[in-house]
Amino acid sequence: MQRPAPQLVIFDCDGVLVDSETISVEVLVAAFRKAGVVIDEAYVYENFLGRSMAKVVETARANFALSIDDDFLKALRNDLFRRFRQDLKAIDGLATALDALEAAGIARCVASSSNPERIALSLSVTGFLHRFEPHIFSATMVRNGKPAPDLFLHAAAKMGADPARCTVVEDSPAGIMAARAAGMRVLAFCGASHARTASHHRAIDALAPDARFDAMGDLLQFV
Repeated sequence: MQRPAPQLVIFDCDGVLVDSETISVEVLVAAFRKAGVVIDEAYVYENFLGRSMAKVVETARANFALSIDDDFLKALRNDLFRRFRQDLKAIDGLATALDALEAAGIARCVASSSNPERIALSLSVTGFLHRFEPHIFSATMVRNGKPAPDLFLHAAAKMGADPARCTVVEDSPAGIMAARAAGMRVLAFCGASHARTASHHRAIDALAPDARFDAMGDLLQFV
């Protein structure tokens, strides 16, 4: 049976539109260590990649009895935003991918586990905010974050798209699971700095995305 024509591409933000995950992990590991909890980057990638800050806080409290208060979160945000303004780059080939989607008449939006302020900053400093506004959706807008399907279904509803005709572009296992649960096609993007390891590829492949690719400029052929 022929697949229905795509209506909408839903992009995750971190690790898909911007190469942010290595920066985020470095900042989070440093914040935990400052609070007396020693974790390594491998732990963060395995347990927090693609998850909301609310989930990170919940896990930290449950697993480490770490008291995360407003001061902790404020300091973490300030450190992260400073690094983003200094070091954050867009994913190579993103402009080419967006141009191709526009030429094909396929709508796009962002659906990210990050909060709206972080998404806006990420897209602003990399010069892509104007190419997505106002179609930007955050896990703060739904009851359950990834790997639940809520955020992707919310984005599709707001965009007037049939979930069966949506394609999600994700870098994390949690995001792939969320897309699957939403009944959407999902493409695993592995071109960001954090996603090029064999262990990450194994974790992604175990979830059987519709395709795995590492050159964002090639997106349209997979959509």
